[in-house]
Amino acid sequence: MEGAERSALIEVEALEIRRAGRRVVSGASLRLGAGEAAILRGPNGVGKSTLLRALAGLCPIAGGVARIGGHDLRETPAAAQAALAYAGHLDSLKLPETPLEALRFHADLLGGDRARIPEALRAFHLDSLAEAPARHLSAGQRRRLGLARLLLTDRPVWLLDEPTTALDAASTAALVEAMKGHLARGGAILAATHLDLGLSGARSFELTPGPSGSPEAAEAESW
Repeated sequence: MEGAERSALIEVEALEIRRAGRRVVSGASLRLGAGEAAILRGPNGVGKSTLLRALAGLCPIAGGVARIGGHDLRETPAAAQAALAYAGHLDSLKLPETPLEALRFHADLLGGDRARIPEALRAFHLDSLAEAPARHLSAGQRRRLGLARLLLTDRPVWLLDEPTTALDAASTAALVEAMKGHLARGGAILAATHLDLGLSGARSFELTPGPSGSPEAAEAESW
């Protein structure tokens, strides 16, 4: 059991998150090891994005335990954040910059490898747009650029918030291939999505409002 605990990449126990004094998430618990994926499900507004942002260190945790790569988010937040890559709703792009410039900046910021940029561009079908200013990119192309950043580092934990938003079928397939590759390399993925991505063995965690009205997490059937 002790060895199993050490191998966990995402551990959440009785997590509580508050916003403006209101309990937003309560009692959420889940655990993912190397090569495992889980899908967060639940109605809009139930707290899926809030939970992912908390695990990414972007909003405070009011109670419970959250560990990323074995590092406690409340006690050693920098070490925990260094073990994860987060893809949220915002693309954080400057309109004049190109995908190539954006990926160079991201690689340098997060200690990634610039040599991986061509591969990341190809994986998400952006190589022909590498020099195009972001102002000329569609919503789907910007989304793909945000996802391409995941491939620049070896961070073991991916946190994905509705990653298929604005993606067409071909781009969704590219994302699924990237996710499968990450899992095959021993990574872990926690994603909020309404789609069945076809990830074999992915578990499903349902966020539902608890008795007090705050969302709670329960594991549903594996896919």
